Amino acid sequence: MKLRSVLITAFLFLLEYGVFVDDISGESVSVMEGDSVTLNTNVKTNQQENIKWFFNDTRIAQITGDLSNICTDVQCNEGTERFRDRLKLDHQTGSLIIMNITITDSGLYQLQIISSSSSSSEKIFSVTIHGVPAAERDEIQRKTLKEGESVTLDPGDIKNKDDVMVWYFNDSLIAEITGDQSKICTDDECKERFRDRLKLDHQTGSLTITNTRTTDSGDYKLLISSRNFIIHRHHSISIISEKNFSVNDRSVLLFVIIGICVAVLLVLAGLIGIWCRRHKSGISKNNPSDVL
Repeated sequence: MKLRSVLITAFLFLLEYGVFVDDISGESVSVMEGDSVTLNTNVKTNQQENIKWFFNDTRIAQITGDLSNICTDVQCNEGTERFRDRLKLDHQTGSLIIMNITITDSGLYQLQIISSSSSSSEKIFSVTIHGVPAAERDEIQRKTLKEGESVTLDPGDIKNKDDVMVWYFNDSLIAEITGDQSKICTDDECKERFRDRLKLDHQTGSLTITNTRTTDSGDYKLLISSRNFIIHRHHSISIISEKNFSVNDRSVLLFVIIGICVAVLLVLAGLIGIWCRRHKSGISKNNPSDVL
């Protein structure tokens, strides 16, 4: 463990001053708090590979090519819940996905790939998390609309041709623009959920959801990666069912009508009671014998 720490420290020194060595590769990653990040292995797993991930010398994820041994966080180290279900492993590549990242997730992530030939390769990711200012954290575009309506999520910035724009729905990737290439719903879950209801404007990067459903309610996040910075935009959408909305309206109206009717009946009953007492009193005065 000490030797590994020394190697990592040496690597960071070399990375900082622009000096590189051939036997260790590395990458610096900068991301905003609350976003998701993927640490790529750039390989495709097979049955002869064992991939391990470490965070500050603690194993946090592992996968074998034949998928016989897969673990993340507490599954790898009993009693350790450092990431609390915020880790995902890509079963095809072994890449590590960290969701809803926090400031305390900053540090060194080490990738170790061991093949059946006993050869191994390592890659170190230096991950830096930047906090989101409170004012900016509150700048969430919130929209409420009825089921069946369409909504367009605007990036709010002019898109440059070299920008990489990625849209997420509740931390799941749903659309991406890279240069002149664009992708929408590349996995089965996304395709099943939206079913060709997503429209991506390649010029502006805006995302349109047509024929919205209540299941589309949630958080939509956009990451714009340029050469020197990362911009993030948040949208919160609430879809109200038209059917439920109408039923609720009728229920409220019915209660109002019933309340009015009850009030009118009580007033009428009071008036009738007063009239009856006065009428009886008048009869008694005119016919005293009726009282005896």
